[in-house]
Amino acid sequence: MAVDVGDSFFLLFIFLFSTLIFFIFHLSKKKPARSPPSPLALPILGHFHLLSSALPKSLEALARRYGPLMQISIGSSRFLVASDADTAQQILRAQDVEFASKFVFAPSHHNIFKEAEFVNAPYGTYWKFMKRLCMTKLFAGPQLDRFYHIREDETMKVLRSLWKCHQLGEPCDLSTKLTALTNNMLCRMAMSKRCSKSDDQAHEIREMVRDTMMCGARLSFAEVHGPLKHVDLFGNGKRLRTALRRFDGLIEQIIKEYEDDCGEASEEKDVMDILLETYRDPNAEIRLTRDQIKHFFLDLLIAGVDTTSASMQWAIIELLKHPHKLKKLREEIDTAVGSTRLVNESDVANLPYLQAVVKETLRLHTPGPLLRRKCNSDCEINGYDIKAGTNILINAYAIMHDPGTWKDPDEFIPERFMAGVGDDHHMELKGQDFHFLPFGSGRRACIGVAHAAIVMHTAIGGLIQCFDLKGAEKVDIKLVTGYSGAIANPLVCYPIGRLNPTVLHVK
Repeated sequence: MAVDVGDSFFLLFIFLFSTLIFFIFHLSKKKPARSPPSPLALPILGHFHLLSSALPKSLEALARRYGPLMQISIGSSRFLVASDADTAQQILRAQDVEFASKFVFAPSHHNIFKEAEFVNAPYGTYWKFMKRLCMTKLFAGPQLDRFYHIREDETMKVLRSLWKCHQLGEPCDLSTKLTALTNNMLCRMAMSKRCSKSDDQAHEIREMVRDTMMCGARLSFAEVHGPLKHVDLFGNGKRLRTALRRFDGLIEQIIKEYEDDCGEASEEKDVMDILLETYRDPNAEIRLTRDQIKHFFLDLLIAGVDTTSASMQWAIIELLKHPHKLKKLREEIDTAVGSTRLVNESDVANLPYLQAVVKETLRLHTPGPLLRRKCNSDCEINGYDIKAGTNILINAYAIMHDPGTWKDPDEFIPERFMAGVGDDHHMELKGQDFHFLPFGSGRRACIGVAHAAIVMHTAIGGLIQCFDLKGAEKVDIKLVTGYSGAIANPLVCYPIGRLNPTVLHVK
C-alpha cells in the first residue's frame, strides 16, 4: 500500500505539537521552587561585608531582618541559617534523619586523616556504629562511673595548686589550669595506661592538639571558603598538615605500646583498650582503621577540652561580676556540703543553684553557638524547598538570646532555671527543649554532655567552696574570632583560701 508523505508529516506535526502542549501544561502546574530570603550579595565575596568576627552575632542581626530561615554566602560556600526554636525543631527533631549529616566548616582539604573522621562523618554505617559504641561502651553511665577516681584526682590537683598560689601570694592563670584539668581527665580516661604514669604524656598530647587548632584557626574564611581555597597562599595549610603528622606519630607510638601490652591483665579498660578490641575483632560490624582510631582521639580532645574549660571560665567570670549570686551559691554549698569535706559528684543533685548557674552560663556563653548540619535529601522547611546537599547552620546563640523566649536575654540570671522561681527550670542540657541547645540536639548532639556536666559542676563547686578569686573580675574579656565562644585572654587571679582542700575529706 502506498504511503502518503503529506499525511505522515501531518501526523508527525500533530504528535510533536501535542507533546509540546503536554509539557507546557505540566510545567505550568508545577510550583516553582521557593528559596529562603537572602541579603544582597557581592560578587566573589558573597556576604563577607555583612559579617563581623563574631559570626553568631552577625547572623543573629541579619535574621532579625530576613527571617528565621535565610540564605547566606561566604565566598564560594552557601549556607541556610536557622535562627529560631521552631525552625530548629523541624531540623533537629521532625526531620532529623534528613539533616543527620554534618558539613565541615573547616579546612578539610588539609586533613591528612582522609575520610577517618567521626564527629564530622556522614550519616551512615560508620557513624552509626561509632555512635552506638560511644553510647554503650565508651561514654555509658557505668563507664563514666568507673572513671570517677580520675575526675576526683585531677580536680584535687587543681585545687591544691591554687592553694599553693594562695600560700605564696602568687597569681594563678586559671585558664591554663582549667584547660589542663579537662585535658588530663580526657587523656587518662582515653589512654590511662600511658597518661596516668605522669603528666608529661597528657601535656605533650595537649600541646600537639593546641598546635593543630591554632594552625587551623590561622586559616581565614577566604582560605577555607573562597575561590582560592585549594591554594595555600600563606603556608597555613602546610603548618596544619605538619601538626597533624606530629599528632599521628605520637598516637601511633601509643597504639603500638598498647599492642605490646595486650597480654597484660588490666583491672579496667580505657577508651583505647575498647577501640583496639574492636580494631582486632574479625567479626566486628565495622573494621576500624588505625586512622579512624587516631582521628577519634583528635575529635575527642578538640571537642571536649577547650569547650568545657571555656564554660567553666565564663561561670567564674559571671559569678565574680555578680557578687550577690556568688554569695548565694557559696551559701548553698556550705549548707548542703559543710566545711569538713569537698563537694563531690553525688552532691550535685542537692545543689539546685549550682545547676542553675551552669545552665545559665551555657545559655549565655554557649560552647557551640553554631550547629552544623547537611541536608541528605530534598525536603521542605518553613515552606521553602531545601535541596539535598544544602549546608545548614543552626544559630544556637540567637535561639538562646531570643528576647521572645528569655527575659533580659543578655543578663546572667541563674534564677530563671530555679524551680518555683523561673519559668525555664524544666529545661535540661540534652536539648529536648529547642529554646535551650547548649550541646545541640537530635542524632548529632554532643556525645560527651554527661561527662562535661559532671566536670563543670564539681570543678566550679570546688573552686567556689575553697577560694575567693580576686582580680579575675578585672580581666579584659575578649572572645576569640570566628564562631567559637571561647575567651581570648587568660583568666588570671589571686586565689584567697577559704577552706584548705588538702585537708578536706573527699567523700
